[in-house]
Amino acid sequence: MKNVTDSFVSLGHWPSAGSFGFNTDILATNPINLSVVLENLSTIRNSEELREGAIEKLEKAKARLRKAKMEADEFRVNEYSEIEREKRNLINSSYQNLERLENSKNETIQLNNKERLIKSDNAFFNKPYKEL
Repeated sequence: MKNVTDSFVSLGHWPSAGSFGFNTDILATNPINLSVVLENLSTIRNSEELREGAIEKLEKAKARLRKAKMEADEFRVNEYSEIEREKRNLINSSYQNLERLENSKNETIQLNNKERLIKSDNAFFNKPYKEL
């Protein structure tokens, strides 16, 4: 137990192997300070270059986005115009088909009427000959 107590007591009496404090030797500390300052400046310059590069990339991305939006709007307008044009063409084609069908129907009715008329005429004119 005495050893443990002695070790605690001897803590206060350690010979100093050096002291921690401020080094006031300018010649020794100046190159260290300069290297720290230069490293900080280098880091700041690098971060500034990175920032400028990021800003440039952002501006390019914004320009591409604007261009893509304009192209999308242009495409949308063109497609709507194309759809409207196709719709008009389909409507016109439908009306033309309806008109052709109506004309065909009327021609068929006229032909049927002529055929009935011819049959009735033939029946009328052939009746007296049959009676003979």
